[in-house]
Amino acid sequence: MKNQKEEVNLYKFEEELYDEGFTNICGVDEAGRGPLAGPVVVASCILPPFLRIPGINDSKKLSAKKREELYKIIVKEALAYKIVYIYEDEIDKLNIYNATKKGMLEAIEEIKIKPDYVLIDAMPLSELKTNNKSIVHGDALSASIAAASILAKVTRDHYMEKMDIKYPNYGFSKHKGYPTKDHIEALMKYGPSKIHRKTYYPVSTFFSKQLSLDLDIDDKEE
Repeated sequence: MKNQKEEVNLYKFEEELYDEGFTNICGVDEAGRGPLAGPVVVASCILPPFLRIPGINDSKKLSAKKREELYKIIVKEALAYKIVYIYEDEIDKLNIYNATKKGMLEAIEEIKIKPDYVLIDAMPLSELKTNNKSIVHGDALSASIAAASILAKVTRDHYMEKMDIKYPNYGFSKHKGYPTKDHIEALMKYGPSKIHRKTYYPVSTFFSKQLSLDLDIDDKEE
C-alpha cells in the first residue's frame, strides 16, 4: 500500500497533444462561481510548447503570494491569454452555469492566437468547433488549465480588492465575496451592495422582501 500519492504530471495532456502534432494548446478555467458578490472571471491561456513553469498548480492549492509570483511569470511567458469578466447582472440573468459557459466561449474566441486544441476545466463546451477536452479537476491535472486558473483567480482577487475600497462595509478584500461568517453578518447589517448577486441566497431574501413590499403597496393603491 502506498503511503504517498504519486506526483501528478501536469504536462501529461499537453505532451500527448504535442506528440499528436498540436501546438497551440489553450487551457481554460474560471474563478468566482461560488461568491455572493462580484463577477465570475474566466481566463484562457496558451503556453509555449514544452515550457516548464516550476510550482504551477491549481490556484486553490497555492498561497496568495505564490499565485502572484506565478501570475507574473505566466503573463510574461504565455504565447497568448485572454481574461473575461461576466458581471453579477449577467449571472443573475443567465444563472452561474450558463454565465461561466459564456465566459469560457468568449475567452477562447477572443484569444489572439487561434488554438488548435482546447483543454477545459470540467465544463463541457459542445458549441466549440475546435478540438477540445473537458477534464474534471483539470486545474490540478493540466499545466495549461492551471495557468488559466491562476490568471483568473489573481485577476478576480485584484478586482474584489478594488471593490472593497468602493464598498468598504463588506470586507471584500478579505473574503473576495465568498459567503464567510463576516460577509453574511455585514450583508445582514447593511443589506446588499450593487455588486451582490441577487439570485444567490441569502442575498435573494432582500429582494423577495422588496417584492412583497411592492405588492402590498400595489394592493393598497387599488
